[in-house]
Amino acid sequence: MDALNGLMFGLQVAIQPEFLLAAFIGVLAGTAIGVLPGLGPVAGAAVLLPFALTLDPAAAVILIAGIYYGGMYGGSISSILLNIPGEAASVVSAFEGHPLAKKGRAGPALGITVFASFVAAMLSVVAVILFTPSLAKVGLEFGPVEYLALALGGLILLARISDAGKGWAAGLLPLAAGLALGTVGEEAFTGTNRFVLVPDLATGISTVTVAVGLFGIPELMKMVSEKQGSTRIAPVSVRSLIPSRDDFKNSWPATLRGAPLGFGFGLLPGPSATLATFSSYKLEKSVSKRKHLFGKGAIEGLAGPEAANNAASTSSIIPVLALGIPFSATLALMLPALIAQGITPGPMIMVEHPEIFWGVIASMIVGNLMLVVLNIPLIGVWVRVLRVPIPFLVAGIVGVIMIGVYSVQESSLDLYILLLIGVASYVFKRLDFELVPLLLGVVLGPMIEENFRTALILHHGDVTKLFTEPIALVIWVLVVGGIAVSQVAEYRRRAKEKRLASASKTQEALQAEAR
Repeated sequence: MDALNGLMFGLQVAIQPEFLLAAFIGVLAGTAIGVLPGLGPVAGAAVLLPFALTLDPAAAVILIAGIYYGGMYGGSISSILLNIPGEAASVVSAFEGHPLAKKGRAGPALGITVFASFVAAMLSVVAVILFTPSLAKVGLEFGPVEYLALALGGLILLARISDAGKGWAAGLLPLAAGLALGTVGEEAFTGTNRFVLVPDLATGISTVTVAVGLFGIPELMKMVSEKQGSTRIAPVSVRSLIPSRDDFKNSWPATLRGAPLGFGFGLLPGPSATLATFSSYKLEKSVSKRKHLFGKGAIEGLAGPEAANNAASTSSIIPVLALGIPFSATLALMLPALIAQGITPGPMIMVEHPEIFWGVIASMIVGNLMLVVLNIPLIGVWVRVLRVPIPFLVAGIVGVIMIGVYSVQESSLDLYILLLIGVASYVFKRLDFELVPLLLGVVLGPMIEENFRTALILHHGDVTKLFTEPIALVIWVLVVGGIAVSQVAEYRRRAKEKRLASASKTQEALQAEAR
């Protein structure tokens, strides 16, 4: 299926009532969740994951994708109005957006956010449509050996890159814990129970419970512990959202620069949206003819990062669907939504389940149109949401979480596991461990084990075949190369820190002698 036919097929899927509703709920919930400081799209997607599992697989992915890019926009609202980012990728929006709000120009700042986000998302969808069909041809060559290399190698690389600056243990130990949790329950080949301490564990630990416990509970605990209350902010009218002609003139070039920059970052491991926004801001600051306005309300310093943010959010869905490897915590929640319904993300999804792949891509066009239509009239609602006292909000979310987790397997044991994982993950975060590798270990562990055993059976126990098959060999070389690059970058960073520390001590000694 070529790009044009794929898009037309996807649009036929996306405009069906069930999928339109999923996109609507996703972008609406994502924006509301993004608006709330400290919650963010990860926790929001985790909370709604039990509900997503009741939907068609394509609708479930569309829902989570909507939460993801809707959350990116919602996070910018709190950054601009309160100077409190809804999540990490919205930090840069506060640099220029909040100074504009303090000048009484919150409306145009929010309007430019909608404009830049929509334009970048549409450009990225076009690039996705042109880029992804070539992956389908590669996908036809994949077998157990290739899937094993892709899943295991990708996990190792992601764990290493995500813990950059923290040491190997920060990513690999949670990954090992996730793989261990993934072995609990009935073994697929022989039916033997493993680590089943109580009968309810025979079906394994629910990935939904793990996801919500890892990302939902800690964020709620953080919100409560920080004792956030409601905040007074000035009202924003719909009419004030319309930017001036000069605003558009200064924003267009920045938007067109930020979109391709963000698209490229979205295809790379790591916090792509966050890195894209900071890189775009630095780029705009370096090329702008109005450098003196940066930090005081330069509209291009808001438009560029917003475009990069949403472009990265769009393109980062490619690795999830086409490779089965998510590069962010929110997108990682797409995997249990698919795997729980018997669908394996990866190169073959374009061939075996085109309705999911093309339906999700087409839904991004529909979802971003919904974001524009919804958020212009709803800006007053989001302002009111920011005034809701946090304790009341947390209490309601906890109730929804417990109902959702229990409904997946109708097991009270899942509620105890949810509590244990939630408390443990809160501790892990305080100790600076990465949580995404743990979730991916639980989700991909059974698939890694199955492909490993199948590959050994097909090759009569020859372990060397796992590394010498052409595609697998290329994947492993890329993994080793990625780890090597990460190590070199880490070595340079530490060497620079030592030089700066040494120079600082020398300066202090000279000052002491002078005194």
